[in-house]
Amino acid sequence: MLNLTELIKDWPCTVSGGEFRVAVTGITENSTRVKKGFIFVARKGSRNDGALYIDEALKRGAVAIVIESLYSKEISSEIPVIMVPDCQRFIAHASARIAGNPASRLKVIAVTGTNGKTTVTHFIGQLLSHLGERTAVIGTTGLFIDGVKKDVELPQMTTLPAEYLHPLLKTCEQQAVTHVILEASSLGLSSHRLDACEIEVGVLLNIGTDHYEEHGGKSCYIQAKKKLFQMVDTMLINSDDLECMEMARDCPASIVYFGTDLSADVQLSILDSQLAIPGHYNRMNALAAVSVLLVMGYRLEDVLPYCALLRLPEGRLQRVERDGVTVYIDYAHTPDALQAVLHTLSHLCYGRLITVFGCGGERDKGKRAEMGELAVLYSASVIVTSDNPRNEDPAAIIRDIMEGFGGDCSAIEAVLDRKYAIRKAIFSAAPGDIVLIAGKGHEKIQHTSEGQFPFSDYDEATQALLEKTTSPQS
Repeated sequence: MLNLTELIKDWPCTVSGGEFRVAVTGITENSTRVKKGFIFVARKGSRNDGALYIDEALKRGAVAIVIESLYSKEISSEIPVIMVPDCQRFIAHASARIAGNPASRLKVIAVTGTNGKTTVTHFIGQLLSHLGERTAVIGTTGLFIDGVKKDVELPQMTTLPAEYLHPLLKTCEQQAVTHVILEASSLGLSSHRLDACEIEVGVLLNIGTDHYEEHGGKSCYIQAKKKLFQMVDTMLINSDDLECMEMARDCPASIVYFGTDLSADVQLSILDSQLAIPGHYNRMNALAAVSVLLVMGYRLEDVLPYCALLRLPEGRLQRVERDGVTVYIDYAHTPDALQAVLHTLSHLCYGRLITVFGCGGERDKGKRAEMGELAVLYSASVIVTSDNPRNEDPAAIIRDIMEGFGGDCSAIEAVLDRKYAIRKAIFSAAPGDIVLIAGKGHEKIQHTSEGQFPFSDYDEATQALLEKTTSPQS
C-alpha cells in the first residue's frame, strides 16, 4: 500500500479534482480488474479507449483516474484526475512502486530475439536450479518456479504487462525466489512493460522475420529490441547473427559475445558432446544459457555437467511416437524457426518427412510464402492448414502460403480443418516417417473469428496415433 502523493511526487503530471492523499492498493488499465483503492488508467489503445470505462472503474472503487489528454465528460470532483505524458510509462513506474520494487532485490535476466526466447529462459532456469538457486521463469508458457508450472491467472503474453509483472515478482520474492528469467518480446519492450524492472543481464539471440507489420517495419522492430540495451548492466549477443552484431555497435552496456567463431568470448566448442537435444539451433540456445551463468560468476566446470540434463520446454520439438511413426510438435512460426526445425528433423528422418503447418492471422503476411517454400524444400509431403486465423479468412492465409510453392505440386495439400489435417498426416505416415506439426507448439487454444476454442496439437497427435494403431485399416 502506498500513498498517492508519494507515488506521483517524482513523476511529471498535472493533478486536478479531489483529495489525492489517499492510499493506493493497485493499478490497472482494465476496468474489470479495478478493486477498492486502485488507480484506473484510462489509456487509449489501438482498439479501445479507456476513457469509455471510467464510470465503471469508479463504481468498482477506483480512487484516482490517470489520463493522457483532457477528457470531455465530467468526472466527479471528489476523485483526483492525474494527467501524465505517457500512460504506459506511468503504469510501469506505479506498478513497481506499489509492489515495493521487488526487481531491485532479485537477480533478473531478460532474453530477447525472434526465435528461442522460451527455450533459452527455461535452459537458464534449469541450470540455475541444478546449481542450488531458486528460480522463476516467466514467459510464453506461463510461470515456472524451479521447473514446476504454477497455476496462476495471467494473460497469455510473452512479456507480461507491468500491472501483472511486478505483483508476480513480489510473489516470487515472498516464495524465496532469487533469480527471475524473463522473455522480453519486441512488443513488450516497445510498450514499456519492462521500463521499471531492474535487469542485470540481457540476451540477444537473433533477428528474423516476425511482428514487422505490428511495429511498422523491420527497422522499428529492431529499435524495439534495442531498448533492452539501455536497461541492463551486461548484454550477451550472438556473434553468429549479423543483424545482432550490427545492433551491438552502439550498445551502451558491457557486451559479451557467444557463438561458433573463435573470436567469440564464449564459444560453442565448450559444449562438445554434452547435449542430448537435437539441432544446431538448440546447441546455440544452450550456449546462450551457459554464457549467462558465466557472466553471473559461475564456473564453467560447475555448469557443464548439468548441460546433459537440459530438457526442452513444452511445445519445442515435443515428441510422441507409436508403432514406428514419430510426431514432433513445435512452436516454429517464423521462417528461420521453421527452417531450423525442418533441417534438424531431415537429418533424423529415415523415411519421409511430413509437415503440417499454417500461419497466424493478423500477423506478418510477408513470411507466409517464404514458410511455404521452406516446407516444400525439406518435406516429402506438406499439408497446409489453419493456425490461429484470428479475424482473417483462414482460406486466404492458406492461399498466401501456397504462393511459396511456385505452382501446382502433388506433394502439397490444403486442409482447412487443423484437426483433420493432423489426422490425415499421421494416418498417411509409415514406420520410419516423421510428422512435424508446426506453429502452435504448447498452445491449448485456437483463435478464430468466431472466438477462442480449446485445441492442442499434442493431444490431437496423440489421439490420432492411437486411432491409427487400432484402426482396422492400419
